[in-house]
Amino acid sequence: MTTSSDDYAEFVKDQLAALRDIESGRFFGGVGLSCSGTQFAIVMGSSLYFVVNDTTRPRYEEMGSSCFSYSTSKKRVEVRKYYSVPADIIEDQEQLVALAQESILAAKLAKQAPTKRSNRSRARPAPK
Repeated sequence: MTTSSDDYAEFVKDQLAALRDIESGRFFGGVGLSCSGTQFAIVMGSSLYFVVNDTTRPRYEEMGSSCFSYSTSKKRVEVRKYYSVPADIIEDQEQLVALAQESILAAKLAKQAPTKRSNRSRARPAPK
């Protein structure tokens, strides 16, 4: 059984055909898109979200995009790592590929940067 996320992800992959090594896989309730092993996008329903960083996020905000969000039983969670890609850009293959390349770079840089969480999760010696 295919879902709207699967169908839409296939359309997006076709639009990104100029990029090599694009793969898709299940990502929670949608589809994750990766390039050469780096996840740079998610498709949820009929919405495409690209990875952003502090440098690229303002451009998305200027385009009127919003971050990916979901509701829990207690609150609304905003995932500011992923911002929606406007429909007019998705339809324009050249613009979409350029934006995807920026997103891939942002995702690669994020993978390389140490995170606060990884520092906290390191084992610490027991006190003497």
